[in-house]
Amino acid sequence: MSEAHPNGPFPIPASREAQEVWIQAVLATSGVNLPRGALENIAPFIVDSDDMLSEPDAHGMRTLKASTVRRVRTDAGDMVVAVVRMHGVGGVQWGHNERISSIWRSAADPTVGRETERTLAPVRPWMDIGADGHETCFAALESVVANRSTLIMNTEDAADELKKRDRVRPYDLEEDLVLNGQQEPGMYVPQQVRIEENPERDPDGNPLYPDAYWGWMAVRGNNRTQKRQSIFRLTSSEVLAGVPAEKLEREGDEIICDPRDWLPEFSAVLNREFTETSDGELDPTIGSRARRAAAIAVVDAHLVIGTPTPERLYRIVQMNNRRDHVHPPLEFDALDRSRALGRSVLGMYVAQQVMDGKTAEVLSGLAPIRELADASADMTVSELRDLRSMRLLQEFFPVDPRKRHLLRRALSENPPSQLKAGEINQRARTWSALTSESYPTPWNPRVGQVFSTRAREGIVLSGRRLPELLAVADTDDSAFDELVSYRAAHWLAFFGIIEADRGSLDGQEAIGDTGERLRRSRRTVNNCLQALRYEKSRAMAVGVLKSLAAAMDDGDRRPWRVGSSGLEKPGREMTPLWFDIEFPKDTGTRPRKGADSPPPLTTAAPVPTPFPAPKLPGLSLTPPDSSPVTSPSVHRPAPAVSAEPEAPAVYETDEADGSVPSPEVPPTLESLVTQVEDRILGLHTASAEIAEILAQLEDQSRAASVTQPIGRGQADRTVRLLNQTLSRLRKLPEVMEELTESG
Repeated sequence: MSEAHPNGPFPIPASREAQEVWIQAVLATSGVNLPRGALENIAPFIVDSDDMLSEPDAHGMRTLKASTVRRVRTDAGDMVVAVVRMHGVGGVQWGHNERISSIWRSAADPTVGRETERTLAPVRPWMDIGADGHETCFAALESVVANRSTLIMNTEDAADELKKRDRVRPYDLEEDLVLNGQQEPGMYVPQQVRIEENPERDPDGNPLYPDAYWGWMAVRGNNRTQKRQSIFRLTSSEVLAGVPAEKLEREGDEIICDPRDWLPEFSAVLNREFTETSDGELDPTIGSRARRAAAIAVVDAHLVIGTPTPERLYRIVQMNNRRDHVHPPLEFDALDRSRALGRSVLGMYVAQQVMDGKTAEVLSGLAPIRELADASADMTVSELRDLRSMRLLQEFFPVDPRKRHLLRRALSENPPSQLKAGEINQRARTWSALTSESYPTPWNPRVGQVFSTRAREGIVLSGRRLPELLAVADTDDSAFDELVSYRAAHWLAFFGIIEADRGSLDGQEAIGDTGERLRRSRRTVNNCLQALRYEKSRAMAVGVLKSLAAAMDDGDRRPWRVGSSGLEKPGREMTPLWFDIEFPKDTGTRPRKGADSPPPLTTAAPVPTPFPAPKLPGLSLTPPDSSPVTSPSVHRPAPAVSAEPEAPAVYETDEADGSVPSPEVPPTLESLVTQVEDRILGLHTASAEIAEILAQLEDQSRAASVTQPIGRGQADRTVRLLNQTLSRLRKLPEVMEELTESG
């Protein structure tokens, strides 16, 4: 063992006897209920442990001083925390840090386990036999990995990803620690990682490594932990699973796993380096490691040592950290931030007993979907994903007043009556981000921003299973609308068919079927959904949805294109360019008003009486000579958004149309040609009139401060009829050409 240098800045661990005294005192402290093994692991890192302890009582028992113990309350539950001084190399980066949660394949993805890479073992409460002889839950966590290599790889992957996240920080954290030390304490929770298989053995047949490792995971301060260890030139995987002998200046390739063995030698090496170098050697490339680490030789830390609800410990410690990063989103990207927000809401639901713990685990991405009460053995991958996504949707747009109140607390929202579009979008992004955990790769959560402020009253679904919705969507309006409104965007985004509008003025380039380079149009997700609803026949839109679901059930392969009848074209992959062509962008343009308006259609032949403009059902449009919109009905609170449509409108026919020939007189060829001309001219005139009426409605609504004067159900019925008309009209030019003589 290297000779210790007590005069250096790096503390040498207390004797094992002193460590044992500290462990006994912690376990005797009121509210502490963590395993002894966790304390044995952290005890070597504790500095001046005796100063933390009370004087012995009448029975010789010592406990932690009241000044070193804190009770912390979160929305998910309470915990007991010890305030300690810790060796700066202590602590382990946590793979379950929510800033990097998107790099792992979630347990809530039904395809996990099929040769899946980059998965993270689920965390469970630590269980053991208590003093009463029964299995008891303690204030610690545990997980199980296949082997030691997986444990090391997961820890290193977490470290690498955190380095990438840290690049958004406006300063160099590592250099700040070197110069100024660590100003804020980190928080650490004990976790044991068990190894399923331990094949590596010495010549005598004994295991080379333990079958379980204790570590204190950084709940708060992951980046600080990583940067400190980088300065010390160690890694979290080495602190957790063992330090190579060469880093202790020993000979050989031995790995020393117990910190009671390697930490004294490591501190001795650092102290010797410190005495052999000068203060000026702080350069990160050539400077002395010991000099650079001097300011972080000892740091403040908070250790989680107890909780009255140990079965909820994971959610409690996560909840404590979320608000630190959700509201000032320094190190979160959009996806991880939205997922953290969502888990905050679910954790609060559990703490307030409006959701059971198992459901929250599945919706948070910590447990398989089949553990939901509503899941059945016959559900396919697409249906399992849909089951979880729709449950999440209703949790983030609830009808229940109690859940609405909890949502407002968790997300710091305005009162319900003042809920703004930005807050609705925040909920939508949260729903979308958590939904993507059930898929191999996430999408931009802005894909989920498809709701108006009417969603603040809550979203009500039909409750029908996905296969039933797909089976009847061709003829069932409510089923079709529910699929397009709440499923289509995520399915298309997962397969890369659509993406959130990035706000760029130019479209993206794409490669056509024959290799040509084409420029795609910029369009929003809502525009894509409108195209599915209205631009093509329903059969084709339903065919797209069925193709996407089938692709998921068939190993997440590429979906096939569909024809106008909705039938798949196996072997021909669906692409973004194909979608743009088959479901083109709706530009939303309308004729200009005033002197610049185009003149009406003129003809040298006598103009027949125009065909009456079609009556639009469900739209009470303001006539041109009426007063501005002042009806108080538009200010009533919107009802809950439901997947069930209003009763279908009854479309009337104009029986007074004098241009329709009497059924007793067979029409001649000449009269049929005249009827075609009359009706086309009537359609042309009616289309201009409708556009002008809508423009006037828009102007008068703006003047009356009414942003949305048309009901959703009314608009859906009318636009559906309009697009069915457009679909028919598109076929007419070809028929006309076939009947037209060549010139």
